[in-house]
Amino acid sequence: MAFSRRDILAAGLVLGGAALWPMRAHAADTITIGFTGPLSGGAAFYGKNVLDGMKFAANEINEQGLEINGKKTTLEIVAFDDQYNPSQAAINAQRLVQEYKAPVVVVPHSGGISALQTRNEQQNLLIVAYSSLPELTARGNRLTLQMPPNITDYFPAFTGYEMERFGKNLAIAVTDSDYGKVWADLFKSAWEEAGGTVVSNDTLSYNKSADFYSGVSRAISKKPDVMLIGGPSEPTGLVVKQARELGYKGGFAVIDQAKFDEVAQVSGGMESLEGSVGVLPMMLDRAPVVQAFVKRFRQTHPDRIVGTEIGLPYIAVHAVADAMKLAGSGTDATAIRAKLDKAFADLPEQFNLMGYYDVTEQGHARMNTRVAVVEDGKVREIQVSEFEGK
Repeated sequence: MAFSRRDILAAGLVLGGAALWPMRAHAADTITIGFTGPLSGGAAFYGKNVLDGMKFAANEINEQGLEINGKKTTLEIVAFDDQYNPSQAAINAQRLVQEYKAPVVVVPHSGGISALQTRNEQQNLLIVAYSSLPELTARGNRLTLQMPPNITDYFPAFTGYEMERFGKNLAIAVTDSDYGKVWADLFKSAWEEAGGTVVSNDTLSYNKSADFYSGVSRAISKKPDVMLIGGPSEPTGLVVKQARELGYKGGFAVIDQAKFDEVAQVSGGMESLEGSVGVLPMMLDRAPVVQAFVKRFRQTHPDRIVGTEIGLPYIAVHAVADAMKLAGSGTDATAIRAKLDKAFADLPEQFNLMGYYDVTEQGHARMNTRVAVVEDGKVREIQVSEFEGK
């Protein structure tokens, strides 16, 4: 993924751990919110979406004016590329703390989040975790804020819909990241508990490979009714495309990192996803506040697909800024964390796109889980409650 000099300077972007251009000194009236995630490699588009959501929120906040403890303050987003590597994510976080005094860092992959959690409490660093793994808040880390719903929140709808429509034989072919492996393990248990059979269980290198024929072919040879797939949207689209080219006619359960509208651009259109279940894409969400945000974002990012990788980090930055105001500090991560519950509960609707209503004691920001299916080439929202208890 290539970035212009303007993009890099605007974001304070660092690739491969070294600055491409000199960065300006950190001003006393400037608070840094950091980012470490993939900005190169197969998941670069995913990482850039998260970063752009953060930057869009920071620009709005700065334009409106941010005052913390009586002092006018500017938010600065400083971004480092970690290429999905947990060790590099930890190094990047250390730089953000030492060089930029960042009290908050956004991390969009579970391996990186886990790596940061080994030290963030000692660093007084708040992690904004863009990952749906339940373990991230279950560990009891006092300075972690988890944004997406838990993986397990999706399971009743995912298993119920796919079994009813296609059958009970499942092939697993998800990304080989830590996140994908946990998805596979937990979903395998849920599928079997619902009376299904797992006929194939493999992971694919979604972040490295552009050719999935061999892995997909192995899975299809086991004659599954349903395939659990997913990782970043672009390689997920290739998995769908290649599965259909190999003659697969069954359904797809698409893990929450991948988004239907982005997948369809690569897979050959929404028709290629017929019978799939996944998260509801933001651009197909009919809620007026969501559509207003999509319109607002696309004024500066024309023709861009606006997904939750943009929307959730956008919400998080607004909530964190409000928590800073409530705490009277833009630097004390512990004080900021203590005010997040009130910040989310009171967040104005125009910034609270997904209807967050509180933050649990463990640090999970809660909202209503949105699930959708593809039928006759169109996306239709379904309710998780339709399948609970079945």
